[in-house]
Amino acid sequence: MHPVVPTGSSDLVITNMRKLTIGRLAEETRVNLETIRYYERIGLMPSPRRTEGGHRNYDPEHARQLAFIRRGRELGFSIDEIRALLALASTERGSCAEVKEIATSHLLEVRAKLAHVRKLETILAETVAKCSGDSSPHCPVLDVLDAGATTA
Repeated sequence: MHPVVPTGSSDLVITNMRKLTIGRLAEETRVNLETIRYYERIGLMPSPRRTEGGHRNYDPEHARQLAFIRRGRELGFSIDEIRALLALASTERGSCAEVKEIATSHLLEVRAKLAHVRKLETILAETVAKCSGDSSPHCPVLDVLDAGATTA
């Protein structure tokens, strides 16, 4: 069913103003219902209009913005970073320099995490290589874990 807008001279059916329920929005954007509600609660997404029955009524702009947020989260941006990027992506458009600053900072964080994971991989690989895997009560993996517990 399409919304109908009376114009006085004739009725015009508007087909490009498709409204979405929260379930349909979740399905189309592949974002969990509770996550959508959370984004609304924290002000990351604007609250949609409500039907007379109190149901959320989303429009295509909500879907676009939610897809932007989802992709930002997939890339590991924090909620605050996404909030800033959304503001820069608004109609006023911030400068690409501002966007680059946020993205560069995030990239440095990602690289630091990768370096940490590589270090963990090296330690774990060396420890597993020392493990005989037999029925001996001595286990290098447990020794490494126990050593971490005594130095903490």
